[in-house]
Amino acid sequence: MNNVWKCFCNEFSGIGKYERIIFPFILLFILILSIVLKDNPIAVISAIFGISYTILAGKGRIICYFFGLAGTLCYSYISFKNGLYGNLALYMCYYFPMQIYGIFKWRNHLKKNSPEIIKVRLSNKERYIYFFSAVLLTVLLTLILFALNGKNPVPDAITSIFSILGMLFTVKRCVEQWYVWIIVNGISLIMWIQAYFDGSNCFATVLMWLVYFILAFYFLRAWKKEIRDL
Repeated sequence: MNNVWKCFCNEFSGIGKYERIIFPFILLFILILSIVLKDNPIAVISAIFGISYTILAGKGRIICYFFGLAGTLCYSYISFKNGLYGNLALYMCYYFPMQIYGIFKWRNHLKKNSPEIIKVRLSNKERYIYFFSAVLLTVLLTLILFALNGKNPVPDAITSIFSILGMLFTVKRCVEQWYVWIIVNGISLIMWIQAYFDGSNCFATVLMWLVYFILAFYFLRAWKKEIRDL
Protein backbone atom coordinates (compact mmCIF):
# COMPACT_ATOMS: atom_id res chain seq x y z
CA MET A 1 0.00 0.00 0.00
CA ASN A 2 2.86 2.40 0.80
CA ASN A 3 4.42 1.77 -2.62
CA VAL A 4 1.09 2.47 -4.34
CA TRP A 5 0.69 5.74 -2.43
CA LYS A 6 4.28 6.70 -3.24
CA CYS A 7 3.73 6.09 -6.94
CA PHE A 8 0.47 8.09 -6.81
CA CYS A 9 2.18 11.06 -5.14
CA ASN A 10 5.07 10.86 -7.61
CA GLU A 11 2.64 11.38 -10.48
CA PHE A 12 1.68 14.77 -9.03
CA SER A 13 5.22 15.91 -8.26
CA GLY A 14 6.82 18.69 -10.28
CA ILE A 15 3.57 20.62 -10.83
CA GLY A 16 4.13 24.39 -10.57
CA LYS A 17 3.04 26.31 -7.49
CA TYR A 18 0.55 28.43 -9.45
CA GLU A 19 -0.90 25.33 -11.11
CA ARG A 20 -1.38 23.74 -7.67
CA ILE A 21 -3.66 26.66 -6.80
CA ILE A 22 -5.37 27.40 -10.13
CA PHE A 23 -6.30 23.87 -11.21
CA PRO A 24 -8.02 22.80 -7.93
CA PHE A 25 -9.79 26.18 -7.88
CA ILE A 26 -11.23 25.51 -11.35
CA LEU A 27 -12.56 22.12 -10.25
CA LEU A 28 -14.02 23.53 -7.04
CA PHE A 29 -15.64 26.43 -8.91
CA ILE A 30 -17.37 24.07 -11.35
CA LEU A 31 -18.54 21.83 -8.52
CA ILE A 32 -20.01 24.69 -6.45
CA LEU A 33 -21.63 26.44 -9.43
CA SER A 34 -23.15 23.19 -10.67
CA ILE A 35 -24.63 22.45 -7.25
CA VAL A 36 -26.10 25.96 -7.05
CA LEU A 37 -27.65 25.57 -10.52
CA LYS A 38 -28.84 22.02 -9.68
CA ASP A 39 -27.02 20.57 -12.66
CA ASN A 40 -27.10 16.91 -13.74
CA PRO A 41 -24.85 15.00 -11.25
CA ILE A 42 -23.40 12.85 -14.07
CA ALA A 43 -22.46 16.01 -15.99
CA VAL A 44 -20.70 17.39 -12.90
CA ILE A 45 -18.73 14.18 -12.35
CA SER A 46 -17.87 14.00 -16.04
CA ALA A 47 -16.58 17.58 -15.97
CA ILE A 48 -14.38 16.99 -12.92
CA PHE A 49 -12.87 13.78 -14.32
CA GLY A 50 -12.50 15.29 -17.80
CA ILE A 51 -10.74 18.44 -16.65
CA SER A 52 -8.48 16.44 -14.33
CA TYR A 53 -7.56 14.24 -17.29
CA THR A 54 -6.74 17.22 -19.51
CA ILE A 55 -4.59 18.89 -16.85
CA LEU A 56 -2.60 15.74 -16.12
CA ALA A 57 -2.28 14.89 -19.83
CA GLY A 58 -0.96 18.40 -20.41
CA LYS A 59 1.62 17.77 -17.70
CA GLY A 60 2.55 14.50 -19.41
CA ARG A 61 1.53 12.21 -16.51
CA ILE A 62 0.41 8.63 -17.14
CA ILE A 63 -2.15 8.83 -14.33
CA CYS A 64 -4.23 11.10 -16.60
CA TYR A 65 -5.61 8.03 -18.36
CA PHE A 66 -7.28 6.69 -15.22
CA PHE A 67 -9.22 9.94 -14.88
CA GLY A 68 -9.86 9.81 -18.63
CA LEU A 69 -11.43 6.33 -18.45
CA ALA A 70 -13.86 7.41 -15.72
CA GLY A 71 -14.70 10.63 -17.56
CA THR A 72 -15.25 8.73 -20.81
CA LEU A 73 -17.99 6.58 -19.27
CA CYS A 74 -19.77 9.62 -17.84
CA TYR A 75 -19.56 11.69 -21.02
CA SER A 76 -20.76 8.76 -23.14
CA TYR A 77 -23.94 8.62 -21.07
CA ILE A 78 -24.47 12.38 -21.46
CA SER A 79 -23.93 12.18 -25.24
CA PHE A 80 -26.49 9.38 -25.50
CA LYS A 81 -29.09 11.36 -23.53
CA ASN A 82 -28.56 14.39 -25.82
CA GLY A 83 -28.66 12.48 -29.11
CA LEU A 84 -24.99 13.11 -29.97
CA TYR A 85 -24.42 9.64 -31.40
CA GLY A 86 -21.16 10.55 -33.11
CA ASN A 87 -19.68 11.55 -29.76
CA LEU A 88 -21.14 8.43 -28.11
CA ALA A 89 -19.52 6.09 -30.64
CA LEU A 90 -16.27 8.04 -30.44
CA TYR A 91 -15.93 7.80 -26.68
CA MET A 92 -16.98 4.17 -26.21
CA CYS A 93 -15.44 2.59 -29.33
CA TYR A 94 -12.27 4.69 -29.58
CA TYR A 95 -11.42 6.82 -26.53
CA PHE A 96 -11.90 4.02 -24.01
CA PRO A 97 -9.56 1.46 -25.66
CA MET A 98 -7.08 4.16 -26.76
CA GLN A 99 -6.69 5.41 -23.20
CA ILE A 100 -5.87 1.89 -22.03
CA TYR A 101 -3.34 1.65 -24.87
CA GLY A 102 -1.96 5.08 -23.93
CA ILE A 103 -1.05 3.89 -20.43
CA PHE A 104 1.31 1.25 -21.82
CA LYS A 105 2.55 3.47 -24.68
CA TRP A 106 3.54 6.37 -22.42
CA ARG A 107 5.33 4.06 -19.97
CA ASN A 108 7.94 3.42 -22.68
CA HIS A 109 8.65 7.12 -23.26
CA LEU A 110 9.22 8.67 -19.84
CA LYS A 111 11.96 11.16 -19.11
CA LYS A 112 14.91 9.88 -17.13
CA ASN A 113 14.20 10.16 -13.37
CA SER A 114 10.86 11.86 -14.04
CA PRO A 115 7.18 10.81 -14.26
CA GLU A 116 6.70 13.05 -17.33
CA ILE A 117 6.72 11.86 -20.94
CA ILE A 118 9.10 13.04 -23.66
CA LYS A 119 7.22 15.38 -26.06
CA VAL A 120 7.71 15.24 -29.85
CA ARG A 121 6.47 16.95 -33.02
CA LEU A 122 5.27 15.61 -36.40
CA SER A 123 7.01 16.15 -39.73
CA ASN A 124 5.32 18.44 -42.28
CA LYS A 125 4.44 15.42 -44.44
CA GLU A 126 2.72 13.71 -41.53
CA ARG A 127 0.73 16.85 -40.73
CA TYR A 128 -0.65 17.10 -44.28
CA ILE A 129 -1.57 13.40 -44.44
CA TYR A 130 -3.38 13.44 -41.10
CA PHE A 131 -5.22 16.69 -41.81
CA PHE A 132 -6.60 15.77 -45.24
CA SER A 133 -7.55 12.29 -44.03
CA ALA A 134 -9.49 13.89 -41.17
CA VAL A 135 -11.35 16.22 -43.56
CA LEU A 136 -12.43 13.35 -45.84
CA LEU A 137 -13.62 11.24 -42.90
CA THR A 138 -15.52 14.23 -41.49
CA VAL A 139 -17.50 14.58 -44.73
CA LEU A 140 -18.32 10.85 -44.68
CA LEU A 141 -19.45 10.87 -41.03
CA THR A 142 -21.59 13.97 -41.63
CA LEU A 143 -23.55 12.10 -44.30
CA ILE A 144 -24.01 9.12 -41.95
CA LEU A 145 -25.25 11.30 -39.09
CA PHE A 146 -27.73 13.05 -41.38
CA ALA A 147 -29.08 9.61 -42.31
CA LEU A 148 -29.42 8.72 -38.61
CA ASN A 149 -31.24 12.00 -37.86
CA GLY A 150 -28.64 12.93 -35.25
CA LYS A 151 -28.71 16.34 -33.62
CA ASN A 152 -26.12 18.86 -34.94
CA PRO A 153 -24.63 16.39 -37.47
CA VAL A 154 -22.00 18.76 -38.87
CA PRO A 155 -20.36 19.88 -35.59
CA ASP A 156 -20.89 16.37 -34.19
CA ALA A 157 -18.96 14.91 -37.14
CA ILE A 158 -16.17 17.50 -36.96
CA THR A 159 -15.63 17.04 -33.24
CA SER A 160 -15.82 13.24 -33.52
CA ILE A 161 -13.27 12.83 -36.32
CA PHE A 162 -10.87 15.49 -35.08
CA SER A 163 -11.12 14.04 -31.58
CA ILE A 164 -9.94 10.73 -33.04
CA LEU A 165 -6.99 12.61 -34.51
CA GLY A 166 -6.36 14.46 -31.24
CA MET A 167 -6.40 11.27 -29.19
CA LEU A 168 -4.00 9.61 -31.63
CA PHE A 169 -1.64 12.58 -31.30
CA THR A 170 -1.99 12.42 -27.52
CA VAL A 171 -0.90 8.78 -27.41
CA LYS A 172 1.93 9.60 -29.86
CA ARG A 173 2.97 12.48 -27.52
CA CYS A 174 2.79 15.06 -30.33
CA VAL A 175 2.55 18.79 -29.64
CA GLU A 176 0.18 19.05 -32.63
CA GLN A 177 -2.55 17.53 -30.50
CA TRP A 178 -3.16 20.90 -28.89
CA TYR A 179 -3.97 22.58 -32.24
CA VAL A 180 -6.52 19.82 -32.84
CA TRP A 181 -7.97 20.17 -29.33
CA ILE A 182 -8.40 23.92 -29.81
CA ILE A 183 -10.63 23.19 -32.83
CA VAL A 184 -12.52 20.35 -31.14
CA ASN A 185 -13.01 22.17 -27.85
CA GLY A 186 -14.14 25.40 -29.50
CA ILE A 187 -16.79 23.67 -31.63
CA SER A 188 -17.87 21.42 -28.76
CA LEU A 189 -18.29 24.46 -26.51
CA ILE A 190 -20.67 26.05 -29.02
CA MET A 191 -22.53 22.74 -29.47
CA TRP A 192 -23.11 22.26 -25.74
CA ILE A 193 -24.11 25.91 -25.20
CA GLN A 194 -26.83 25.31 -27.78
CA ALA A 195 -27.86 22.08 -26.01
CA TYR A 196 -28.04 23.97 -22.69
CA PHE A 197 -30.29 26.68 -24.10
CA ASP A 198 -32.43 23.97 -25.72
CA GLY A 199 -33.24 22.71 -22.24
CA SER A 200 -30.50 20.17 -21.50
CA ASN A 201 -29.43 20.22 -17.83
CA CYS A 202 -25.71 20.26 -18.63
CA PHE A 203 -24.18 23.54 -17.47
CA ALA A 204 -21.21 21.66 -15.98
CA THR A 205 -20.54 20.20 -19.43
CA VAL A 206 -20.52 23.71 -20.92
CA LEU A 207 -18.01 24.81 -18.28
CA MET A 208 -15.96 21.68 -18.93
CA TRP A 209 -15.58 22.47 -22.63
CA LEU A 210 -14.77 26.11 -21.84
CA VAL A 211 -11.97 25.00 -19.52
CA TYR A 212 -10.78 22.46 -22.14
CA PHE A 213 -10.61 25.29 -24.70
CA ILE A 214 -8.51 27.50 -22.42
CA LEU A 215 -6.24 24.65 -21.31
CA ALA A 216 -5.50 23.72 -24.93
CA PHE A 217 -3.91 27.14 -25.50
CA TYR A 218 -2.06 26.91 -22.18
CA PHE A 219 -0.52 23.50 -22.87
CA LEU A 220 0.20 24.30 -26.54
CA ARG A 221 2.45 27.11 -25.34
CA ALA A 222 4.03 24.91 -22.64
CA TRP A 223 4.75 21.96 -24.97
CA LYS A 224 6.15 24.17 -27.74
CA LYS A 225 8.47 25.85 -25.24
CA GLU A 226 9.65 22.51 -23.86
CA ILE A 227 10.37 21.10 -27.34
CA ARG A 228 12.30 24.26 -28.29
CA ASP A 229 14.39 23.93 -25.13
CA LEU A 230 15.37 20.30 -25.86
